[in-house]
Amino acid sequence: MLLAAAAPAFAHLNPAEHGSFMAGLSHPLFGADHILAMVAVGIWAAMIGGRAMLIVPASFVITMGIGFALALSGMSLPFVEPAILASVVGLGLLVALAVRVPATVSAAVVAVFALFHGYAHGTELGGAGALTFGLGFMAGTALLHAAGVGLGIGLNRFGGMTLSRILGGLTALAGIAMMAG
Repeated sequence: MLLAAAAPAFAHLNPAEHGSFMAGLSHPLFGADHILAMVAVGIWAAMIGGRAMLIVPASFVITMGIGFALALSGMSLPFVEPAILASVVGLGLLVALAVRVPATVSAAVVAVFALFHGYAHGTELGGAGALTFGLGFMAGTALLHAAGVGLGIGLNRFGGMTLSRILGGLTALAGIAMMAG
C-alpha cells in the first residue's frame, strides 16, 4: 500500500508547477557537484581578495550563460560531466593550495569550468522557458558564489587561510569520490 501511494522523486523542481525561474534558481542547489564548485569559486575569490571577489564570480556566471546558450543552439560540447567533476577537484585544489594569481587569470580559470556547467544546465532545460530558467540558474549560482565569498571571508578572519585550505582539500576529495562513484 505504501508503494502505491508513493509519489515519484524529482531531482529538480518541475517548471510546470513552480515556474521556469524557480526551477532555474533551484537547479544549482540540487547537485553536490554544482554546490561544491560554486562555493569553492567564492572561497577562492575571497582568498585572493580585492576586486577578485567580484570579478571571479561574475566571470563564472557570465561564461556559464554562454555555455547555456551553446547548449540551446545545439552545439555539441564533449566531456561535459567529466569537466564538471574536474571543476570540483580543480577548484578545491586551488583553494587548498591557496593559489594566488591576478584576478583576471583566476577569472579565466573559472570561466573554463563555467562553460561546462552552463552547457549542462542547457541540456537539462526540459519544459522550462529558456530565458527565465537561465536567469534563475544564474541567480542561484550567484547566490552560491556569494555564500562562498562570505564563508571565505569569515574563515580567513577566524583562522587565517588554514580553515579555507582544509575546506578546499575536502572539496577536492569529494570531487575525487564523485569521480570514483
